[in-house]
Parts: sequence; C-alpha cells; structure tokens
Amino acid sequence: MADIQGSWDPHYEQVVTALAASLDAGTDTGASVAVLVGGEPVVDIWGGTVDEAGSAPWQEDTLVNVWSMTKTMTFLCALMLADRGELDFYAPVARYWPEFAAGGKEAVEVRHLMSHTAGLPGWSEPMQPEDLADWEKCTSLLAAQEPWWEPGTASGYHLVTQGYLIGEVVRRITGVSIGTWFASEVAGPLGADFFIGLPESEESRVSIVIPPPQMDISMLNPTDLIIRAATNPPLDATYPAHRWWRAAEIPAANGHGNARSVAEVQSVIAGRGQARGVRLLSEEGVDRVFDQQITGADLILGYDLTFGMGYGLASSLMPIGPRACYWGGYGGSLIIMDQDADLTICYAMNRMGDAIMGDLRGLEIVTAAVASLAGG
Repeated sequence: MADIQGSWDPHYEQVVTALAASLDAGTDTGASVAVLVGGEPVVDIWGGTVDEAGSAPWQEDTLVNVWSMTKTMTFLCALMLADRGELDFYAPVARYWPEFAAGGKEAVEVRHLMSHTAGLPGWSEPMQPEDLADWEKCTSLLAAQEPWWEPGTASGYHLVTQGYLIGEVVRRITGVSIGTWFASEVAGPLGADFFIGLPESEESRVSIVIPPPQMDISMLNPTDLIIRAATNPPLDATYPAHRWWRAAEIPAANGHGNARSVAEVQSVIAGRGQARGVRLLSEEGVDRVFDQQITGADLILGYDLTFGMGYGLASSLMPIGPRACYWGGYGGSLIIMDQDADLTICYAMNRMGDAIMGDLRGLEIVTAAVASLAGG
C-alpha cells in the first residue's frame, strides 16, 4: 500500500485507504486530502510524489495549482464584503465599476457575476496566454464588451473570466487587489497556506500539475459558446509550469494551496461563518451562499447545475444536502462543505484528469469521508 503521511482519526481509515488505492493504481501521482468536522481536522493526509519522475515526495507543505477551486476563495471575499455592508449583490456592477456599464451591461448585477449568468464567459477580443497576467487588459476588455446572451437568463460557466469580474469589484471597493485582500482578511486570520498570486519565496514548495491528455472540447458541448470561451486564449494545463502564471492573480484559476489550506478556509462556510475561533461572516452573511440564482443546463458545460451565491448547490449532477455547497477544479480537485454536519472535505492533487470540475477520485474520497462520519 502507498505510504500515506499525516494524521487521521481511526474512524476515518476508509479515507486513507481511498487515497492509498488511487496512488497505488497510478490514477494519482501526488495528492492531499483533508476532512474537517466542526472546523477541526479529523483527516490531514498526503502521499505520492511531486512529479512523474518521483524526484521528491509530496510533503506536508507542498503547494499545487488547484484551478477552479480558487473560485471559492473569490466567493468568500465577496460574501465578506456583502456582510460588512460594502457590497450589494443585487446592485448593478456599474455602481462599483462604472466602466462596466458599456456594451449594454448597465443592468447587470453583481449576483450575475457570482452565478455565471453575466454572459461574459470569455473575451470577444483576441487574447494571448500571457495576457491573463495583465489585470488591466483582462478587466477593461470585459468591461467594454457586450454579453454573449441576456444576463440573468442562464448560466454559462465563466471558466477564467469570473475571477477578474469579481476581483475587479473587490478591488474597486477595497482599493487593493483581491489576492492582497484575501491574504490579509482571509488567509492571514485563519493561518491558511493559500495564495492567489504565488510569491517567489514559495516556489520551492510547488508541485507542478501534470497535464491531462489534450482536451477535446467536443466532449463538453460543441457550440460556438464553448469554442469561444475555451480557446481565446486556449485552456492549457501547461500554463502553471510558467512563473508568469503562478505569479499573476488569476482568481478563478491559479490559486496555490493544498487540501488542508483550502479546507481550513472553506470550513468557515460549513461552520456558519466561523472556524477554529475565527469568525469571518455572520450567520446571516453565510446564508447568502444558499440564495439560489439559477438552475438548469449550463450553456458552456452542458451539465445540470444549480448556483447559489457563487457556490454550486445540490443538483442532479451533485446530489448533496440542502445546506451543502461545493466546487471543483479542472483536472479533479474538489471541495464540499455541509453545514448540517459542519463537515468540510477537500482533495487536491497534481495529476490532472480531463474533467473541467472534479472527477471520480475526489468523489471516492467524499464517499469514504461521509461513510466514516456516519460510522459505516
């Protein structure tokens, strides 16, 4: 059996077995898993290696690009500002970002940014990969362009653009970048080892993700929308191998952390606004997560999805509880929070599968954790 490091409550041995099985089968190369109950860890484990060559073991403090799990951090920042009375989800985006009213978007509300219903899943103007590191270019082009469908009528997964959209609203309100605000207001108070924009000082701890086979976008939904959203610039899993990507603030896609640090932050949602003695949201503030915004077939992904205020809620795709929410990242990472059980489960890895948001490896970890919690 694969050598699993870390600590765990003996009742959660099934979770350890699930990670070991994935490493033994080669479906994982290096990975970490965290399960928190009541904000406290009952599983904090890791195993495998930082690369395919096996040059070094995955360590307690190894960091990896978690792709769209980063979005949950942007949601939390927005929820905190709303809870403080500085942001109104039902106000026009242009109240905070006047330039955004261009292109007929004067009525687009902040909640539309949170729920992928703003009609801005990609850029209309040509973009090069390294343009993703140019905050001003990314946001100014989105502010100027027209929506690709009527905002508020349907979700269409904003793969990369969502982070710039929410992040610019955060910047307009706070006066600092979302990565800076997250570090001081979220990661700092919680002691969480997570970064939106990786400092050069942390480079030695990074496990570069192992790209999946070349994505065939026809597997998603071969429409003009998905082609436009996923190819300008191309959605390329080799970007995290470059310092320009890791250093930039790309708040929908390039957060670096591990299962422990993601779970430490998101356990605030499971804990109704607080975790380990730190309160970031009032109970009323965290309830906004469950303010359903849209449900149905997503125009980009084609899946049946339900979005609350940022987070995914229960749907046929993800049959979770009524007070649970989730999101996953390109290649397989996954985070689930359940308020009824005050339970947070996270899986983060370096070997990417070809799924856009989570895959069976993460679901097997979740199944093992839930069974353990139930005493099964």
